[in-house]
Amino acid sequence: MPFPEFITVLPGIDVPFPEDVVQTAAVRSDAGLVVFFTFLKDMVLPVHAHGAQWGTVVEGEIEFTIGGETKVYRPGDSYSIPAGVEHGATIKAGTRVVDVFEEADRYAIKS
Repeated sequence: MPFPEFITVLPGIDVPFPEDVVQTAAVRSDAGLVVFFTFLKDMVLPVHAHGAQWGTVVEGEIEFTIGGETKVYRPGDSYSIPAGVEHGATIKAGTRVVDVFEEADRYAIKS
């Protein structure tokens, strides 16, 4: 199920991936950043690290490697990535996730 229109009209974020691969909608506060991701094509997310992140899969499938441990996440599954822990993923087309970042400025909001 797609995210509802009141979410998809939120501003997107500036990610280093083309819009035909991933679409975003975000809400930011001084305390953190919430991003609704929709992956339109299969995608490999390179290994990287940053502040803490928590997310849940709404639809689709992600094979996540977090701190050297690989697990497949499906709808209803949540993940927690501690600050500084390296992680990367293979994400299937059609996947939708909600991610919460402790860093409010993790990504720039598009104007």
